[in-house]
Amino acid sequence: MKHAALCQRIGYRFVQPQLLQRALTHRSYSAEHNERLEFLGDSLLNCTVAKYLYDRYPDIAEGELSRLRSNLVNQQTLAQLAQQLELGKELRMGEGEVKSGGNRRPSILADALEALFGAVWLDADFAVAQQVVLGLYVPYLGGLDLRSLGKDPKTLLQEHLQGHKLPLPKYEVVAIRGEAHAQTFVVACNLPKLNIVTQGEGASRRLAEQIAAAAAYQQITP
Repeated sequence: MKHAALCQRIGYRFVQPQLLQRALTHRSYSAEHNERLEFLGDSLLNCTVAKYLYDRYPDIAEGELSRLRSNLVNQQTLAQLAQQLELGKELRMGEGEVKSGGNRRPSILADALEALFGAVWLDADFAVAQQVVLGLYVPYLGGLDLRSLGKDPKTLLQEHLQGHKLPLPKYEVVAIRGEAHAQTFVVACNLPKLNIVTQGEGASRRLAEQIAAAAAYQQITP
């Protein structure tokens, strides 16, 4: 079956493969694209994450639950989960999007993941689709500090260092790979006082810095 590896990663095998194909089709490729499925997936995602947070954290007030949900269903989180699934490799896009590196663009990855959720819902039912969503989100949540959710890694790292009266990190671009239209940046994050150097790789310098900062933060926090 085409996209068998992706189906294995999400833990679901499609009865109607055409739904999966549509979920992976960007509007630049065909009029039969994934935007309507994205609409369904967005609704499913918000409902599933809200119910999970409500059940999992009975002592958290409504305002805090809303903050947590908004940070879990935003483009950044969706794109990160999509990258874990290697979803970009599966997308069908027009030639212009391919050349511009569209399969690595966070907005396209996030939309495609929502469309994938919507496709599972139509192919099976709401409960099965919820399990696919939770299969991705529960492990992700297990590695999060809910107090810091919503703060980007560079901010978290800076706050931690300042709280311990340590010098701020230094970021340096150590490599730029690929053609001009699809470059990949490699950035080092240096914490000299702690003898820690981490690297991040991304489609922009800012993203690479954030990934490097996240790696450094994980090393210095329990």
